[in-house]
Amino acid sequence: MATASLTAVTALRTVLSANKAGKQQGIYAVCSAQPLVLKAALRRAKADNSLLLIEATANQVNQYGGYTGMQPEHFIQFVTQLARAEGVSAAQLIFGGDHLGPVVWCKQDSATAMAQAEQLIASYVQAGFCKIHLDTSMRCADDPPQLSDELIAARAARLCQVAEQHCAPGQQLCYVIGTEVPAPGGVTALEHELAVTPVAALDYTLQAHQQAFLAAGLGAEVWQKVLAVVVQPGVEFDNSQVQLYQPQAAAALSKYIQRYPQLVYEAHSTDYQLPELYSQLVRGHFAILKVGPQLTFALREALIALAHIEQVLLPAAQHSGLLPIATELMQQQPAHWQTFYSDTKTQHWQLLFSFSDRIRYYWPEPVLQQAMSALLDNLQQPIPLPLLSQYMPSQYLAVLRAELKNTAEDLVLHKIEQVLADYAKACGMSDNKGAKANVSH
Repeated sequence: MATASLTAVTALRTVLSANKAGKQQGIYAVCSAQPLVLKAALRRAKADNSLLLIEATANQVNQYGGYTGMQPEHFIQFVTQLARAEGVSAAQLIFGGDHLGPVVWCKQDSATAMAQAEQLIASYVQAGFCKIHLDTSMRCADDPPQLSDELIAARAARLCQVAEQHCAPGQQLCYVIGTEVPAPGGVTALEHELAVTPVAALDYTLQAHQQAFLAAGLGAEVWQKVLAVVVQPGVEFDNSQVQLYQPQAAAALSKYIQRYPQLVYEAHSTDYQLPELYSQLVRGHFAILKVGPQLTFALREALIALAHIEQVLLPAAQHSGLLPIATELMQQQPAHWQTFYSDTKTQHWQLLFSFSDRIRYYWPEPVLQQAMSALLDNLQQPIPLPLLSQYMPSQYLAVLRAELKNTAEDLVLHKIEQVLADYAKACGMSDNKGAKANVSH
């Protein structure tokens, strides 16, 4: 695992260095533990012969299992097995931990929450994750209403110490700092005018972290492992709206980062942007593009399309019941969506169709897994082309061109891959350039 992390970090550094040199290169991060999403991402990476950065969040995967039931080592084993089945080389995989900090335990006092966060960091590093987002931006039960940059930085440095202590000989780590992002899971509503991070605030954040690292006994060699900083470039989405990237609004940020040769920006919540805007983000040194809900949104779109096709082709007694089962499950267990879909006038459509895609938290439930399997089994035979044209027009064209098998699972995977293809193109991964050149087998 140590050798794998060394190769991964070296490959990532190469991509980010090329970005800072002005090349159209970057990398997208797949933030999902959903098996079909991961399978689609692996197929995309195989087709492009590119690096694939896969990230798990603290609430998805942690020392207690998270909502996926997987501890960090189990997540890496799970993805590695999928990669082997898809013929993707281990040298192409980079594993990252997102929002690693006290977020899962922030309702407790800070001492307890940070102790849990230390265990979290240790478990990720020991499992073989090499890209670590140190996120200590959330307030704990006994914290003041607003955390200072100094306190956030001191806590981040403390977690970095833990990571370094658990780094095995030959293992290489890299870090992401910065806190100008929504809490994991997204926002409930967009601000009227989403504020881009001011350069002065970013400068202060970086200085605070550098000083905190030094105060914690983390020398210059550790600071050089910080490869990216999270800022708000002016992109976000809520249940029904998308804030599109405006390069001019982030121009000062793009210029400022040139002061730091080893640093790029990591852009969170880039889901649902126009394809051409991803290229502009990468040119502006937002070289790491995070995507998550849009991938499970595409999964859900494909499954609902197939459910409609199933209703046309099969008698009611044979239907999988995917949609009514999903709706009933979400209504019976509202914890994952009730704070996001609080408007009773729109709840009826948001449950299944919101950009926030809170249904992604329910796919692991056995009853939904069974319904999904039944749906895919019911549509094992090629779908009549007129129905495919009606409900999945892009996949219809790909089938006609003999680029895609007309099987239910392949149709779903293709739908997800379409999202990733836009990211891959923007990052220079799909044109014989970019991260392709950094993959060694």
